[in-house]
Amino acid sequence: MRLVLLFSIVLLLSCKEEKTRLAITSPIIEEIAVDTPFDMPNIKIPNFADCDRFIISDFGAVKGNKEATSKAIKEAIEKANKNGCGVVVIPKGEWETKKIHLKSNVNLHLEENAVLFFSEDPEDYLPTVLTTWEGMECYNYSPLIYALQCKNIAITGKGKLKAKMDVWKTWFSRPKAHMQSLKRLYNLASFDKPVIERQMVNDSAHFRPQFIQFSRSENVLLEGVTIENSPFWTIHPYLSKNVVIRDVKVKAHGHNNDGVDPEMSQNVLIENCIFDQGDDAIAIKSGRNQDAWRLNTPSKNIVMRNCIMKNGHQLLAIGSELSGGVENVFVSNCKVIPGASMFHLVYIKTNERRGGFVNNIHVNNIEAGSIKKGILGIETDVLYQWRDLVPTLEKRLTPIKNIYLENIHASKAQYLSLINGQEELPIENVNFVNIEVDTVLQGQYFHNNIEGFSEN
Repeated sequence: MRLVLLFSIVLLLSCKEEKTRLAITSPIIEEIAVDTPFDMPNIKIPNFADCDRFIISDFGAVKGNKEATSKAIKEAIEKANKNGCGVVVIPKGEWETKKIHLKSNVNLHLEENAVLFFSEDPEDYLPTVLTTWEGMECYNYSPLIYALQCKNIAITGKGKLKAKMDVWKTWFSRPKAHMQSLKRLYNLASFDKPVIERQMVNDSAHFRPQFIQFSRSENVLLEGVTIENSPFWTIHPYLSKNVVIRDVKVKAHGHNNDGVDPEMSQNVLIENCIFDQGDDAIAIKSGRNQDAWRLNTPSKNIVMRNCIMKNGHQLLAIGSELSGGVENVFVSNCKVIPGASMFHLVYIKTNERRGGFVNNIHVNNIEAGSIKKGILGIETDVLYQWRDLVPTLEKRLTPIKNIYLENIHASKAQYLSLINGQEELPIENVNFVNIEVDTVLQGQYFHNNIEGFSEN
């Protein structure tokens, strides 16, 4: 009798445990409150603590075997997704892979001393996927890690994501054939041709893929990992909501290697990161010209705090692809180490083709060494190679207003601010409070077409 009773209790507990496990149909959703100078909703991120783990070696991954490891990662992601939620584990050691496509309710987790090497073979990033190139939607090589229309996803751990650059670095130059492909995409986007017709993989375009792109996704966490090398932009949240990038280290010194490019994305928190890259640490964008006017989605509620910049062009860049608009940006308590090669702390750039808007930008408590140009730069006629490549098909100016900089110190700069507004649409309301530069080489302020500048 006692044996029957004991067996019944064990069976009951086992069933209860199984029911509890099966009840986990998605990750727990946590909310983060962020203190900002503007109203900002709590950011939602997934917590995978109670989800099952799927170790890629159990799915046939083999160190040194790209084909087997790629297949194993794909199958583990699919199993985790079908399970309702899951953690796909990359164990310690070096693993070579092709592209990785995430699915909803999946956490890609790299254990300490785990390294994922991403192939340099462009063929490993085909077939083409819906992505972007410099603010224009198109079909191109898949980003190395890609999430399209996903919900509740994460990349976490103390491991490393590393791109092999043997081929990508040969694509850094922009020869005539590449420029002609840029021209073709510009015209396809400008005349609102269906995105499916914008196939940009051919023998001459050489549009390099982003390293990580979260596209049209929500509730995204990127935490703890180190990212080394990148074909193009390093981290690209695109048309996404609720994105947290935390304790991430970026080291990428190739062409166009921005750290993070939030584009038409909202409710984004970037904190406790180290940026050591060849371009801007954070470059906020919102699409280019007609394509962005069609999508009509501003980049909004973006916070960067407690970050360190070791190298790069700007701490905060906005534009030039800002046609959907940028508002409510807060950068606080960041440091640019002495010796970092940079042009500005804050740089806003646009041109007569962009439209969009820039509004409510707050930057405070920044410490920097020597700066090549100035604390703030605002330019409204930045076209780079596009000036002579293609014409202005429709002129739309960019209203820029309400820029607040406070408690900023640098050791040396050419000037404090250079602001070149447009006569038809002056810059409005720029505020400096406690801005100190030990050595100013040219002069404090060089301003044209600005209404409302104050300093204290």
